[in-house]
Amino acid sequence: MSIKSDAWIKRMAVEQQMIAPFEEGQVRNGVISYGLSSYGYDIRVADEFKIFTNVNTTIVDPKNFDERSFVDFKGDICIVPPNSFALARTVEYFRIPRNVMTVCLGKSSYARCGVILNVTPFEPEWEGFATLEISNTTPLPAKIYANEGIAQVLFFEGDEPCLVSYADKKGKYQAQQDITLPRI
Repeated sequence: MSIKSDAWIKRMAVEQQMIAPFEEGQVRNGVISYGLSSYGYDIRVADEFKIFTNVNTTIVDPKNFDERSFVDFKGDICIVPPNSFALARTVEYFRIPRNVMTVCLGKSSYARCGVILNVTPFEPEWEGFATLEISNTTPLPAKIYANEGIAQVLFFEGDEPCLVSYADKKGKYQAQQDITLPRI
């Protein structure tokens, strides 16, 4: 298994629509950087957020998630409350090849402010907008800038194609278009 370079990522984005929209350079002037990097792709967070609230004092349960635990917000800057989190989605739509697995890591600009990002791997033949979990670990409100960089995706190519892909098993998050809450 090997990590894929900028040349491979660009070729796959252009020829096979692996990432759309695709930014072939690193955009960094006055923004948190996004676009193609040496061995990865810096994704952007869209301007739609679901901000967690405990107004209903419900229990967080991945098997029975209460949608009323979120407040919907659309805008250029999202304020994540102290010791809380928000869900968002990527600007980019992904189509992962059958022999590729990704790992997504939060950007250091946010991590150095106590804002941590969690995204599960993009499995072989998964496609969609990725749902992002943005945690504010600090006791202060945190700003998240829409349409700017939030994380880096690293692409790993397997030595051979997998026997069963995400598409084959009809994964529950396949082709998601919006911020998607937990599903069973």
